Amino acid sequence: MPETASDKIPVTVLTGYLGAGKTTLLNRILSENHGKKYAVIVNEFGEIGIDNDLIIGADEEVFEMNNGCVCCTVRGDLVRILDGLMKRKGKFDAIIVETTGLADPAPVAQTFFVDEDVQENARLDAVVTVADAKWLSDRLKDAPEAKNQIAFADVIVLNKTDLVTPDELAEVEGRIRAINPYAKLHRTQRCQVGLADVLERGAFDLDRILELEPEFLAADDHDHHHHDHDHEHCHDENCGHEHHHHGHDHHHDHGHGIKHYHDEDMQSLALRTDKPLDPTRFMPWLQQLVATEGQKILRSKGILSFSGDDDRYVFQGVHMMLEGTHQRPWKDGEPRESRLVFIGRELPEQAIRDGFEQCVTT
Repeated sequence: MPETASDKIPVTVLTGYLGAGKTTLLNRILSENHGKKYAVIVNEFGEIGIDNDLIIGADEEVFEMNNGCVCCTVRGDLVRILDGLMKRKGKFDAIIVETTGLADPAPVAQTFFVDEDVQENARLDAVVTVADAKWLSDRLKDAPEAKNQIAFADVIVLNKTDLVTPDELAEVEGRIRAINPYAKLHRTQRCQVGLADVLERGAFDLDRILELEPEFLAADDHDHHHHDHDHEHCHDENCGHEHHHHGHDHHHDHGHGIKHYHDEDMQSLALRTDKPLDPTRFMPWLQQLVATEGQKILRSKGILSFSGDDDRYVFQGVHMMLEGTHQRPWKDGEPRESRLVFIGRELPEQAIRDGFEQCVTT
């Protein structure tokens, strides 16, 4: 029985709008000689167009490839399929679950918070979204699913970059960042991305929540983001509130090559304070927030410093579901500050800010 997260099989949820290139990526996983054993769960085996010469055996709904990987189809319950894979001989290096182009990745992700058997043997590793550089801007306007997939992602594979001009690429990246400033972004042609860049990322690992603020934000002086190593403290009345939403769609270019857009209905909100939080106020507030606004909150995560507590507390959530733990003691000289990130649709920003302020000890 696995006892630690490292013993559990990492599961990657692969999503992306129709035609973005998920199939190309899955074909690479199932056919390249990468020396790993991956299990791929797809909605329809025929759709991914695997060359029959690569299939060396089939057992019920599981197809074995000649590179040691397997591919199976979801007929019915994802939990049952995962359970069957985890009972097979020989441990997999990872499991990849493909969602349909119209699917919201949240219900798949929630499986790993809810089902005890799955939790015992597998851990959600990351949500990877494949996006089409040529058509994504159009899809973000007319397809809410495409926007959800970007907002939910830990890793974004921006594919087909050879089909757009540098200016068009800068624009689509700006639109992605307006929705999700925190995901790791890879530009690709024909999904040529290192498998290590999309698999086993540990994005849902509470120990790695510190990677909330990637280097993308370091040079951005517009929203005053700080690096993890920043020891600055701001003293003005807006201290600790960073957000990426101004109510309507416009952009500004800061000379970093990336345009800054503000998305109309999807936003990210970051809160921080260097004062301790009162856990007797914070935990009920957070639970009440996700209970009432959880449908609007796609992802939440945070590192918390509680008064009278020498350990850092970390949490993450998907819609209404939260998990959290005391992670480790604060290190000597480490700034004891709390940081939270919410990504969602039509978030009640002022109410979240005010509620957070009420949890800060005075």
